[in-house]
Amino acid sequence: MKVFKFGGTSTNSYERVKNLAHILNFHKDEKILIVISAMGKMTNGLEKVVDAFYEQRNEDALKLFKKIKDYHLNQLKYLVTLHWEKATNQLNDFFTEVEWLLHDKPVKDYNYYYDQIVCVGELLSSTLISYFLDEEKLPNQWIDVRDLIRTDDTFRDGKVDWGVSKKFVSEKLLPLFQQNNFVVTQGFMGGTDENESTTLGREGSDYTAAIFADLLDAESVTIWKDVDGVMNADPKEFPGAKTIDELSYKEVIEMAYYGAKVIHPKTIKPLQNKNIPLFVRSFLDLRLPGTVISNKQNHHLPVMMITKQNQALITLQTIDFSFAEAKPVNLLHEILDELSIKPNLTQNGAITLMICIDDVAEKIEKLAILASSFFNVNIQKGLMLLTLRHYTKEYLKMNEANHEIIMEQRTSDTIQQLMKLT
Repeated sequence: MKVFKFGGTSTNSYERVKNLAHILNFHKDEKILIVISAMGKMTNGLEKVVDAFYEQRNEDALKLFKKIKDYHLNQLKYLVTLHWEKATNQLNDFFTEVEWLLHDKPVKDYNYYYDQIVCVGELLSSTLISYFLDEEKLPNQWIDVRDLIRTDDTFRDGKVDWGVSKKFVSEKLLPLFQQNNFVVTQGFMGGTDENESTTLGREGSDYTAAIFADLLDAESVTIWKDVDGVMNADPKEFPGAKTIDELSYKEVIEMAYYGAKVIHPKTIKPLQNKNIPLFVRSFLDLRLPGTVISNKQNHHLPVMMITKQNQALITLQTIDFSFAEAKPVNLLHEILDELSIKPNLTQNGAITLMICIDDVAEKIEKLAILASSFFNVNIQKGLMLLTLRHYTKEYLKMNEANHEIIMEQRTSDTIQQLMKLT
């Protein structure tokens, strides 16, 4: 048993959906659970629907949702012929589910409606993919992931009930593989015991693939992307970036912690628990091996370069020149918790506390107001935070010559430098 996850960029056109089928054709004799994300930027479009609805602009919400309907019905014309009517009916069921909600008025919190509406993106895309695979003579079974992955009612960040989900997978999912080698389901979402939709938070579709791999004791997980594999830097910022053949679970978690847009740590944990390898491969070029992430350590990694743009440095100096110790530190952490601010870098002096945070104007203003009762506050903006893992002395010399460094922290294998943009 293997798990394949296809993201929105792999399904956002007829040619790419055709390519998805091409990939699966190479694996038609294997049993594969196929996890599908919403097409293209569809989640962004559905978020606008949620915003309009929650602001009680029902007509705007319905107009925005009609664009989403039209998009999927248009895709259906290109993708499905033999079972067009049956596919249309299934899509219409999902459309009706949302439209029924959009005619009402919001009486619950935003996150609840977000999950009920945004989830439809995955349901629509997976339906289209399933019927298209039938057209391509790749028999498959479609199943609603909300009937498999049980979560609590923490909307937008559903917590998985592993015991109940394991039971559902055994009772409802595994029997489907006795009929076909391919089963198609959705990423990003789950369901409560009240039959309400939930989403699983950031990188939810990757996490879904990992959940199923754990519950199925899968041989492997493959995430198909529009890149060659995991790279040591963002190629848009570092043209010399290169693909890494092998990474350990630990290295990927470290990279994600420092801000790399790789695989979210919550995706790694279920795989690490059962030592299930994760492959990151290009759906554009099947000849490329991609990256394998496993327990195996790679001792020959290049310098990993991770940047966080739009950073601000907040320097807090105690008003009475008392030491910046327990009480000032505790006060600062209380303020950060209240504003849901996560520092990217911190440094303490005798009478000062320095924190590097994302430059979100509203939060910085509130932080400055709350902290001014205890500290003199100075704010410096227009900064970038660079993290280098497995750095070399030669690379540091080259880098430091080109930037003005404001603050720095280093260990034996990682250095972080907050610098002015020039």
